[in-house]
Amino acid sequence: MPSFDFLILAPAGSIFALTFAAYLAVKILKSDPGNDTMQEIAQAVRVGAKAYLKRQYIGVSIFFAVVFCILLFLALKNYLVIFVPFAFLTGGLFSGLSGFIGMSIATQSSNRTAAAAMKSLNSGLRIAFSSGAVMGLTVVGLGLLDLSIWYYFLNWYYSNNPIPQNIDKIGAITSTMLCFGMGASSQALFARVGGGIFTKAADVGADLVGKVEAGIPEDDPRNPAVIADNVGDNVGDVAGMGADLYESYVGSIVATSALGVAAGLGIKGVTVPMVMAAVGVVASIIGTFFVKSREEASQKVLLAALRKGVFTSSFIVAIISYFLIRFTLGAEHIGVYWSVISGLIAGVLIGIITEYYTSSGFKPTRFIADQSLTGPATVIIGGIAVGMMSTALPVIIVSAAIMASFIFAGGLQHFEIGLYGIAISAVGMLSTLGITLATDAYGPVADNAGGNAEMSHLPPEVRKRTDALDSLGNTTAATGKGFAIGSAALTALALIAAFKDEVVRFGSTMQLDIMKPAVLVGLFIGGMLPFLFCSMTMRAVGRAASKIVVEVRRQFKEIKGLMEGKAKPDYARCVDIATSAAQHEMVLPSLLAITAPIIIGIVLGVEAVGGLLAGSLVTGFVLAVMMANAGGAWDNAKKYIEEGHHGGKGSFAHKAGVVGDTVGDPFKDTSGPSLNILIKLMSMVSIVFASFIIRHTLFK
Repeated sequence: MPSFDFLILAPAGSIFALTFAAYLAVKILKSDPGNDTMQEIAQAVRVGAKAYLKRQYIGVSIFFAVVFCILLFLALKNYLVIFVPFAFLTGGLFSGLSGFIGMSIATQSSNRTAAAAMKSLNSGLRIAFSSGAVMGLTVVGLGLLDLSIWYYFLNWYYSNNPIPQNIDKIGAITSTMLCFGMGASSQALFARVGGGIFTKAADVGADLVGKVEAGIPEDDPRNPAVIADNVGDNVGDVAGMGADLYESYVGSIVATSALGVAAGLGIKGVTVPMVMAAVGVVASIIGTFFVKSREEASQKVLLAALRKGVFTSSFIVAIISYFLIRFTLGAEHIGVYWSVISGLIAGVLIGIITEYYTSSGFKPTRFIADQSLTGPATVIIGGIAVGMMSTALPVIIVSAAIMASFIFAGGLQHFEIGLYGIAISAVGMLSTLGITLATDAYGPVADNAGGNAEMSHLPPEVRKRTDALDSLGNTTAATGKGFAIGSAALTALALIAAFKDEVVRFGSTMQLDIMKPAVLVGLFIGGMLPFLFCSMTMRAVGRAASKIVVEVRRQFKEIKGLMEGKAKPDYARCVDIATSAAQHEMVLPSLLAITAPIIIGIVLGVEAVGGLLAGSLVTGFVLAVMMANAGGAWDNAKKYIEEGHHGGKGSFAHKAGVVGDTVGDPFKDTSGPSLNILIKLMSMVSIVFASFIIRHTLFK
């Protein structure tokens, strides 16, 4: 069967991605690790990062054990298919594993990037980018591997055993696969929230006391929080981000597969997103060879180098997808190809717009830097204004992509296929995740390399090169977040449609009529939840950062000779404080996302849940874009000042810029990026518990 032959490309693509990631990892580890001091600093960061992840995974494993028992109980009571609890576990396991592998290679790469930067800017870029590529290819490789294992296992099982009532074999397969997305989303939320709290508490504490109060440089070895800050870059911006985008990647594929079955496309509807992901693997690997730069420490040159790789990969996917859809779905569904192109174009445009609002090479970020001349208050006002303005174009672009992909695929005449088109546009946007994530994940490595260079007292030109890489990393990180948020909006819409299909399958109905009080109440509560979630995570960062600030002040005061460089600070104490705070503070925000749809469903019914998901999607998407872009702009405004503008480092303007950056830190690295997981996790929970909600709702 031709479609079956095509589907074999999915596990083949996963093996190819993981093999190339292993090749890059070995290549990185063979490169120059630097002098003894550089290796000692990297080792301290590595030990701290592994200690944090060990404590996080122990805590998260307890949560997964409890939820597994709940799901198993529901499965035994015939609310769920028996495989759902196990799919939940594998989703969480692979999500956590992708983050752990990415973090492990990142902590091995920072000192090697600094050592390479001693030779040239391009050498430093290649090591840092290769580390990011390991992260990107590991995420897509493990994602496709998990999907392939479940598909082939379920296909074998349902070919030899009874199929659940009111569903065919392929429907049973995709319905179960949808549920392992809940495990991936749960792990991603814990990783993003916990890692985000850790990294930003350490970052804010280090900046406020070190740069503002003590007047010492960033990453100065006298700062007790400097190692915790570097650890945070890895556990939050690498491990957390890896788990996050793993969840986005597999979520978009399983949602599209489920909608393909609902649209009557059967096995063909499942084949297209999985094989397209495999094509994206090959395209991403080819794109990595185009990333190289001249010896010129400017963000414009470096950005062009990264863009070349991303655009090359997107172009390859755009060409091959045409033939894939033509031979799989047939000429009558060629409109689905244009849905894919809509997603690809939307992703590229969101990246360009994010770059405009967050790069120091453009007016918005320089406007914030100009505001620093009149103090921290105007920096805060300017950053919030830029963040709010930056939401307009991404919302319009995503809206256009939704309408275009819906109309191209089927429109109102073929409504279900139109929904499939919206979902496949998200797959198109994420198909090149291997290289897109590489351009994002390289940023924390470059940041750590700069810290390593500073603490190792390397020549000034080395820090200049790592700063150029780090500054670009802020822009690419914001671009990556915008990319993830945009795809999350498309995927969440597809998941809402999948939730409706599940509701119908279980014999109920769902009409999202806003004139119905239950739907309207759901919309209001859903619209409020992202703000409540952000409040909880921002307060968590504030509380944790306060503890770091108090500890850093104490050490500056009590450790004699510390400021003179004659004594060493207690780095481990700050790492321990940040770790404990993150583990404690991440619980409530995560539980909010998991319990909200179940509680609303039991009290008000499935239509209120539909309203809840729609309301959280709208406000969550806009708020996430605003926070990610405002945070990125504040950070690069500070770096723009540090380059020598408005008085440079140590000036009044610089201190104002640092204050803006400390506000932007939890915006862009804790609350903002967690929102795209929030809106998808609530959808996943709703799908998994649909049968339970229908049977036990109080409002009928």
